[in-house]
Amino acid sequence: MQILNPSRWYLHPVFIFACSIFALATFLVLTVSLYMEIRSALEVVILKFHIDPQMIFPSKTGMTILVLSLLIAVVLAGILLAFIYYQKTVNLFRLQHNFIYNFTHELKTPVTSLRLYLETFIRHPLEPHDIKHYSENMLEDINRLTDNINRILNLARIESQNFGSEVTRESLVDLVQQFIKKNDSLFRECDIEILNPSKARFEFPVNLFLFEMLLMNIVTNAMKYNESDRPELKIVFKSHIQKVTMDFIDNGIGVDRQEVKKIFRKFYQSGRENRQRVSGSGLGLYLVSSIARIHGWRASVHSEGKGCGARFTITIPRAGIANVREKNIWKQLKKSVFWS
Repeated sequence: MQILNPSRWYLHPVFIFACSIFALATFLVLTVSLYMEIRSALEVVILKFHIDPQMIFPSKTGMTILVLSLLIAVVLAGILLAFIYYQKTVNLFRLQHNFIYNFTHELKTPVTSLRLYLETFIRHPLEPHDIKHYSENMLEDINRLTDNINRILNLARIESQNFGSEVTRESLVDLVQQFIKKNDSLFRECDIEILNPSKARFEFPVNLFLFEMLLMNIVTNAMKYNESDRPELKIVFKSHIQKVTMDFIDNGIGVDRQEVKKIFRKFYQSGRENRQRVSGSGLGLYLVSSIARIHGWRASVHSEGKGCGARFTITIPRAGIANVREKNIWKQLKKSVFWS
């Protein structure tokens, strides 16, 4: 985003907004003050010459002043709302700009690496063990490219409500266990433990494609943002009176308390100091929050701070208390499958 010349600070939108508010507020105050002074002077004249007040002060004068004051207040509120909208737009533009820059870097890095490996294969004779080593590195770059592309495609699917896959009502515990087992090769470097103290099945309507995307983003996030010798993740199912919760507790780098409310925003990346060490698109947790919201759930995070790990919680209202809401979720998910 282009930065304004410091010598033209008076053109900055914040300064213009402040001046506009000050001018309107000053106009309102001066108008009311002038009216009150004139009224006081006229009251003295009325008392001195015994003039009928209705001849000097029409009955609609006070109402007119009140209406004008309200109109100015509406104008002030409109300017304030426009300014807030502008600030949000600028912030979103800045995040999108950072995302495009980071994502372009994420695409160029593995492509450049693949090109170097291929040129090495062409120009130099290699031993079999070198070929195997380079091939493994190339596969890692390809997986990195695929992961980034899939994130963009998944974002497009969610925002267009074209989810695909089937809608089913199954045990969330079973689905999580099946997902971890199916992707065991991806998570072999992480100790994952699934706990269900109540032994309940927790059956809810879910879109399998979206639910697995939610799990993938949370698990890979716990592994990616982790500085311990061995990443650990506990998935705990808890039963409450009016809700069910899935807690994903990791031993990662944690989340700063100031970032707790921002971490689920689109394109937001937590911890500037970690961006050079850990790459990311700023979409993973946004997808988690969006998928939870599509199902009528809620995603939240709790952390004691940096270095203390984090607990990501998916809160699910109980079906017996939210039957109407559950029916609406079924309709939304089925509609998304129909149009896919």
